[in-house]
Amino acid sequence: MATTYATVTWDQLHRDARLLAETLIPRGPFKGIVAVTRGGLIPAAIIAREIDCRLIETVSVVTYDEEHQGKPQVVKAPTAAGDGEGFLIIDDLVDSGVTAQIVRQLLPKALFACLYAKPSGKPLTDMFVVEVPQATWVLFPWDTAPLFIPPLARKSETAS
Repeated sequence: MATTYATVTWDQLHRDARLLAETLIPRGPFKGIVAVTRGGLIPAAIIAREIDCRLIETVSVVTYDEEHQGKPQVVKAPTAAGDGEGFLIIDDLVDSGVTAQIVRQLLPKALFACLYAKPSGKPLTDMFVVEVPQATWVLFPWDTAPLFIPPLARKSETAS
């Protein structure tokens, strides 16, 4: 279980996706992108725009139920990508590496890139933007909602 949380904003995610795209351009052109669902969908859309790639395939590997890791299961294979040659795999985060290992087995010739990498998963990605401590749970913009927080002065008024 994560001991700390890191919140990624929409602006930060977009900025990090563009940074990744900038480092990917010299490695292309790519035949297509394989977005690892669900977290890789939005980064893949941003990167596809920036590198001018129109073909986007998906792969879906279910490993988490909320914050608990379970047995991985491929629920949608990336058939259009073949063995991955000329393709770019995009994910939001490589954590334990379980999903990345499965996707790499499916697409051994693809380049694997993600926005954020934890130490356990880092060896499985070819490139990433930011390293995150293993014990940190990353909260993405699609996982959170802005909430009203009362001012601190009001908290002390209600406490007395």
